[in-house]
Amino acid sequence: MSRMGVGIETKKSPPPPYSRLSPRDEYKPLDLSDSTLSYTETEATNSLITAPGEFSDASMSPDATKPSHWCSVAYWEHRTRVGRLYAVYDQAVSIFYDLPQGSGFCLGQLNLEQRSESVRRTRSKIGFGILLSKEPDGVWAYNRGEHPIFVNSPTLDAPGGRALVVRKVPPGYSIKVFDFERSGLQHAPEPDAADGPYDPNSVRISFAKGWGPCYSRQFITSCPCWLEILLNNPR
Repeated sequence: MSRMGVGIETKKSPPPPYSRLSPRDEYKPLDLSDSTLSYTETEATNSLITAPGEFSDASMSPDATKPSHWCSVAYWEHRTRVGRLYAVYDQAVSIFYDLPQGSGFCLGQLNLEQRSESVRRTRSKIGFGILLSKEPDGVWAYNRGEHPIFVNSPTLDAPGGRALVVRKVPPGYSIKVFDFERSGLQHAPEPDAADGPYDPNSVRISFAKGWGPCYSRQFITSCPCWLEILLNNPR
């Protein structure tokens, strides 16, 4: 096993779709065909607005005979949700703006009458987006784009900590955005009322723009383009 900097390691013959990391190693480099992305946060969402969207997918059909979905994905632009919830049934799903011959959740197909310049610029940076994969040890996100993604989730925060932790994931790297074992052992304190609702099974991911104490944007709703991953009965 060879190390490539602090917190990063690869194996000579990693099993698909990625090599295992020790608990202290959060990121791992990938081939161009594999990348990760993901994030979560406990920020007020009471005032979020849902906008109408025309996106449709066979996975959301009431007549679908597929097994129960393991997560749903919502796409947001600032405080506005664009399109419907995208239910995920397969082990892995691509979430992208433009992926030649790709299948999955295409954000480029989601229309909105009025978009700000910052949203248009950020959407142009999504590109190949991310690959979200459910594995035996948790949920992994692979950054397949050319720009970083920013992630926060309950299992990325320090145990018992109250400070928001947002992780930057460079292009070509992956991160375990939700750890099944840690989620079962973790007992998060009740958040302050100002923090808004807290969902221990939700992960949020921002494309290209960070937020939190280290950034000018304090809340995820200040980010132009972001995802909310709603896990359905983790494990």
